[in-house]
Amino acid sequence: MEWINSRREFLKSVGVGAALVALDDCSTAEGRGNTADRAGNPNIVYIIVDDMGPLDPGCYGGNKQKLPTPKIDKMAAEGMRFTEAYSGCCVCAPARSVLMTGRHMGHTTVRGNLGGISLLADDVTVAEVLKKGGYKVGGFGKWGIAEVGTPGVPEKHGFDEFFGYYHQVHAHDYWTDYVWHNSRKVELKGPKGSSRRYAHHVIFERAKKFIRRNKDRPFFCYCPWTPPHGRWHIPDDDPTMAGLKDKPWPKSAKVYAAMIAMVDRHLGEIIDLLKELKIDDNTVVFFCSDNGGYPAFGNFFGSNGPYRGQKTNLYEGGIRIPLIVRWPGRIAPGSQSNLPWYFADVMPTLAELTGTTKHLPKGIDGISTAPTLTGRAREQKVHEFLYWEYTRVANWKKLTYVKNGLQQAVRMGKWKLVKMKADAPFELYDLSKDVGEKNNVADKHPAIVKKMADIASREHVEPVSQAEPKNPEGKRFR
Repeated sequence: MEWINSRREFLKSVGVGAALVALDDCSTAEGRGNTADRAGNPNIVYIIVDDMGPLDPGCYGGNKQKLPTPKIDKMAAEGMRFTEAYSGCCVCAPARSVLMTGRHMGHTTVRGNLGGISLLADDVTVAEVLKKGGYKVGGFGKWGIAEVGTPGVPEKHGFDEFFGYYHQVHAHDYWTDYVWHNSRKVELKGPKGSSRRYAHHVIFERAKKFIRRNKDRPFFCYCPWTPPHGRWHIPDDDPTMAGLKDKPWPKSAKVYAAMIAMVDRHLGEIIDLLKELKIDDNTVVFFCSDNGGYPAFGNFFGSNGPYRGQKTNLYEGGIRIPLIVRWPGRIAPGSQSNLPWYFADVMPTLAELTGTTKHLPKGIDGISTAPTLTGRAREQKVHEFLYWEYTRVANWKKLTYVKNGLQQAVRMGKWKLVKMKADAPFELYDLSKDVGEKNNVADKHPAIVKKMADIASREHVEPVSQAEPKNPEGKRFR
């Protein structure tokens, strides 16, 4: 396919002109971070795990007997836990596109979930905003919003380095032969099944090296980790797997539990490293999931709790996520917020925390939640509405989408409007009384339905092509 490298060309072609975007040139000189005012520029560590359900962590009411998460729970006790946090979408790639661009699903570039759809050349990412403000920027994990050789690779969008997977289908393989470092192939050593070969372990160690290397300058360490995404694999010598050996559980459930424990352990190691380097009190750590849970084990773990739906749909179970933020001395320990928050808010929030708001592109859909985080709740702006959309993949072999499959959802205050297909009627739920979305009250509130349906219609702008780039014969990724 031909890539559309200009957002301006795209917006012009669909008739919305330049009203949505006027982008800055986000290039910056290497080494700019050395000139930043260290005291006013906290480090950012942003950890986003894959497919963790909103109720998997114990601090969210999760099953501590089956899924103990002591490090995540401790982080919540030392920071702020959001009770109404949402992803940008109900699946991996589009959610990351919303997080990186600050544009919701009706405006962001990558809306399909095939794995290699690329950001546009003139998309501005949160990495570019912080880099222009003097930050050293590294990414370690699963990119998912560009294939190698396309315009959206991370090193062209503000990252000094990115180590891990580019195409998200590649990220499903924990025993891969190689990963990528700034579009250069890095072969992995050791036998499959070993800790040495396990890709997440290699990626995790690179992230820690980045933090150590940049401890004396402002840095943004983006950690989009693949675990606990299925396919569920973990080294046989993982300490948690040994403890689960005699449990009468399905093997895949044991591996999922061990992967949750591994993520929990690695989060703790990151925080311990910050303390060791004496930068803990000048580092904001975020921890969240990329979408709702995928209940492959039925209700065995209770990952989605009372929420209807799951990953791939726009009911609450598909988009609700855990979100915890920790910043010693600045975020009140053990605090909690019911502020509705979603991935579009990441860019403006990080920009305000790091003093880089002047580099924000125009036309983003997010708002900064920094006032809530730093005890200035009276200054906090609130979204008039939150918007999501998504079209499911119909055939993974043919890489086609569901016909008339556009799902849309709007949240406005206590109200949630949702429909599962373009030609289906809207459903309306009062989340203050019905968080499980069991009682459709659309017939009782036609004026509210109309108002929110008008928002859904207005916020959806036709996307650029959501087809995959060409890959080597017989391969899904490069």
